[in-house]
Amino acid sequence: MAGGLAALLDDVALIARHAAANIDDVATQATQTSAKAAGVVIDDTAVAPRFVEGVTPAREIPIVWRIAKGSMVNKICIILPIALILTAVAPWALTPILMCGGLYLSFEGAEKVWELVSGQQEESEDETGAKDEDTLVRGAITTDLILSAEIMVISLNEVASDSIWMKAGVLIMVAIVVTLGVYGAVGLLVKMDDMGLALSKRGGAGAKAFGRGLVSAMPRVLNTISFIGMFAMLWVGGHILLKGMDELGLHAPFEFVHSLEHHVERFGGAATWTVETLCSLVFGLAVGAVIATVVHFLPTKKH
Repeated sequence: MAGGLAALLDDVALIARHAAANIDDVATQATQTSAKAAGVVIDDTAVAPRFVEGVTPAREIPIVWRIAKGSMVNKICIILPIALILTAVAPWALTPILMCGGLYLSFEGAEKVWELVSGQQEESEDETGAKDEDTLVRGAITTDLILSAEIMVISLNEVASDSIWMKAGVLIMVAIVVTLGVYGAVGLLVKMDDMGLALSKRGGAGAKAFGRGLVSAMPRVLNTISFIGMFAMLWVGGHILLKGMDELGLHAPFEFVHSLEHHVERFGGAATWTVETLCSLVFGLAVGAVIATVVHFLPTKKH
């Protein structure tokens, strides 16, 4: 019996070591894939703070928390199973689905640009603050769905040759790390002015001066981030569309951008990144403007 127990313990230890090795592999892969998706993660962080503009301070963190929970549902309950199923039965469908997201982001970005240029802001038709908040959260989660899909598909492409369990483990870890990172940063940003106000009312002269500086700077910081978010939607949307068109056989637009990048390669990676980003942004704006024009000319039901 002792020999049997020892053998059982050896088997348990072997299983534990194998599981630990798998966990390490998942963590390593998740770190690498998150780095590959870093550009979209930054865009997601830039886009998110605009959804709490004009919200009372007491509701900022609860709204960010609601959006974060919706983002986690997007990634794990919607995108993850769909992505895994599609890679197994219809891998060709991933690119068209992503391109639909690119069209949506381009449209949203173009709408924001038009509001900025024209000085018009969409008026909410909701009658209560609670309903306004629900509408805001739904809009934020919808936009997050597109960006989350891009992050998850980029990550999935990095582990395309691994087993389905490794893919699932990596994507779950990416979803958790990215969501906590993005919305933790967003929560910190939107409460920075409150922290500054608290500092300005206590502590020494240095702390008070720093607190007053935070309070005066945060509106400009959030406004800047809002601009970044607007352009990020156009950049990401345009990039998705250019890359998707290339993968579907329409190579000319992507090859044109690549040729422009080639002309500035001698100036370094920053120059090629800037060219690619500007081309994606302009393309996203052009496509978004066409969609916005069509949408605004569609007949709408008057109540």
